[in-house]
Amino acid sequence: MCGIVGVVGNNNAVDILMQGLEKLEYRGYDSAGIFVNNAKGNKNLIKSVGRIAKLREKIGMEVAGTAGIGHTRWATHGQPSEENSHPHASADGEFVLVHNGVIENYLEIKAEYLSDYPFKSETDTEVAVALIAKFANEGLSIIEAFKKALHIIEGSYAFALMDENDSDVIYVAKNKSPLLIGLGDGYNMVCSDAMAMIRETNEFMEIHDKELVVLTKGNVEITDYDGNKVERDSYIAELDLSDIGKGTYPFYMLKEIDEQPSVMRKLITKYVNEDGSMNVDPEIVKAVQDADRIYIIAAGTSYNAGYASKRTLEALTDTPVELGVASEWGYDMPLLSEKPFFIYLSQSGETADSRQVLVKTNERKIPSLTVTNVPGSTLSREATYTMLLHAGPEIAVASTKAYTGQIAALTFLAKAVGEANNKSEAFDFDLVKELSIAAQSIEATLSEKELIEEKVNEVIADSRNAFYIGRAEDYYVAMEASLKLKEVSYIQCEGFAAGELKHGTIALIEEGTPVIALISNNPKVSAHTRGNIMEVAARGANVLTVVEESMAKEDDDIIVTEVHPYLAPIAMVIPTQLIAYYASIARGLDVDKPRNLAKAVTVE
Repeated sequence: MCGIVGVVGNNNAVDILMQGLEKLEYRGYDSAGIFVNNAKGNKNLIKSVGRIAKLREKIGMEVAGTAGIGHTRWATHGQPSEENSHPHASADGEFVLVHNGVIENYLEIKAEYLSDYPFKSETDTEVAVALIAKFANEGLSIIEAFKKALHIIEGSYAFALMDENDSDVIYVAKNKSPLLIGLGDGYNMVCSDAMAMIRETNEFMEIHDKELVVLTKGNVEITDYDGNKVERDSYIAELDLSDIGKGTYPFYMLKEIDEQPSVMRKLITKYVNEDGSMNVDPEIVKAVQDADRIYIIAAGTSYNAGYASKRTLEALTDTPVELGVASEWGYDMPLLSEKPFFIYLSQSGETADSRQVLVKTNERKIPSLTVTNVPGSTLSREATYTMLLHAGPEIAVASTKAYTGQIAALTFLAKAVGEANNKSEAFDFDLVKELSIAAQSIEATLSEKELIEEKVNEVIADSRNAFYIGRAEDYYVAMEASLKLKEVSYIQCEGFAAGELKHGTIALIEEGTPVIALISNNPKVSAHTRGNIMEVAARGANVLTVVEESMAKEDDDIIVTEVHPYLAPIAMVIPTQLIAYYASIARGLDVDKPRNLAKAVTVE
């Protein structure tokens, strides 16, 4: 969601902050701002609503400094406005703060400590900087005032704090919200995402929950809130600038759709040994073998990927799989089996709702696996095990390659467990061959972009609403397809089990309603889906069919090259990603930055 950047000890502070904010644009935001100062007492606080380009327009040549903090905001408290934008300054102007997260007790803090304070914004962040300023004005040093405030503040936060009279230090703290230290050559940085500072450095240091960092140009001092010193090694981020560039693509989403064949092949190299055996951590395999039920916890696209993987996991591991919506399970954990194993699916590894569940399962000492695209992320660090997607950075808000990567990664896990259980079906399933065929199927679909764009313009582009229908795994793909379409085109869309049409949904079908039907190679249900197509067509629906080739008829619209049934969700979702992309293009929208959405949902 929101993004934080900061730098201390570099004469190009403004440039470093601005390029860092630009690298964080993909996370979603509605306003941005920076604060910079230097040893000569020159200081500037500049904020703007809208794109970072507008903030750039407000920064004159006179704005310079050796230290500063910056922020992109996604509104939680108060509408987008300059008053509500970060950084926030205390009333006397001495302290300046940027913040990601949600302070749960900010109203109680206002009432108990700040009843007479002249607030300028509607944000919880201004409450935090006002509280720090209050304690400092009572005689505490800035570090002690910050610590005292941190002991009072409840909720999720990543803070970067500066004293306007001191250009040599940034004070940093976090709880439940991601934040990293970037180590430069003679200067240091803070950021909520390594991509923000990858131009400056590839060496980073993690900050754990309820740790406080005093950051200077030559030193990183980490302590807990009680002042106990923490020693931590740095790590090298496996990123480079070419990973996060668009190249010749007009939008990241199209680039990332096109990268999916290479993601499938990359996963083969990572999870298959030279002799063809599965290269999945034996401890993970043993943990799944020991479980009597697998619980997949996720949100949004990752939740849909969990459903798309359920059949394969159950078939190859002989273990029941249950899906949980992270935001629900965090507050209302159902009755669990005797030997549960939890899998957390998250592209970013920072999904706050999923982490809330992970904290609870860790308290119960339940083994867990995070499947994520981001090594070193919070969910990765705190789960028992991790499997990486190796998909490369995903910049577009609408996830594509992470979704297919999650399905593929879970398929490797399922096969490894099946082989460990001496299950013949697992040995008969040649995953390397079949995933290679799936990569070829994706490439074949990608070669049909002009056809798909034409169909979108005929059937969907001008519609207010649409439906996806399918049965079995096609229903799970329909869930993801509908999410993708509404995310980037703002077309109201729902994915339904085709057999449920007659149980209410068909009342919404009228003349011209777009209905996209998915039919993969499943003879048990394909004829029934064909019947549902006839039902909606009889009521005036404008039907578009996406069909695997063995099930195809002459008048079908988009034909998908055949793949193994376990991998059908990977092949079948590709046309729907392109449908969403071209629907957004047809409407003249910003494909990569849909309104109101954020890439990493780091607040509950």
